[in-house]
Amino acid sequence: MSTSVRVLVSSCLLGHPVRYHGRPAACEADADAVLARWRAAGWLVPICPEVAGGLPTPRPPAEIEHALSGDAVWQRRARVMDDTGADVTAPFLEGARRALALAQHHGIRIAVLKEDSPSCGSASIYDGSFRGAKVSGEGVSAAWLRQHGIEVFSEHTIALADARLRSLYRLDRLHPGT
Repeated sequence: MSTSVRVLVSSCLLGHPVRYHGRPAACEADADAVLARWRAAGWLVPICPEVAGGLPTPRPPAEIEHALSGDAVWQRRARVMDDTGADVTAPFLEGARRALALAQHHGIRIAVLKEDSPSCGSASIYDGSFRGAKVSGEGVSAAWLRQHGIEVFSEHTIALADARLRSLYRLDRLHPGT
């Protein structure tokens, strides 16, 4: 297990075309700047839990049913369904397991994941209706990582993740101005 600074990051936020529609996610300039700084420091550990779980790119969009969240999927009270009606719960669970294994292997304590995703959403996800409505909640991987002590942030809260990382690793003392 590594003892150096590492951050688990959704691959799509790093420009990888792994989202359901086969494109990366766009980030605001401040998030891009933090990610660029972390990349230059060698701290990034990318993952797309959906791809890691065996889903192809592109793939049909998926949502957690009944406006429930990732915890409900782990408790088997909800499933992840794609817009064709296929149950894709198993690859979402497997992807979350692989994300956790990767995080544990690298000693990761912080993750920055794509908001609104049924896998990675940290504060909001789509409601399962495929009508673009969002609800408060977290995705399957975000829930699993949190259940195992990893702090999860999104591209919208990356400044908080950066501050937390600095605090955890005392980076301001070791690397002023980074």
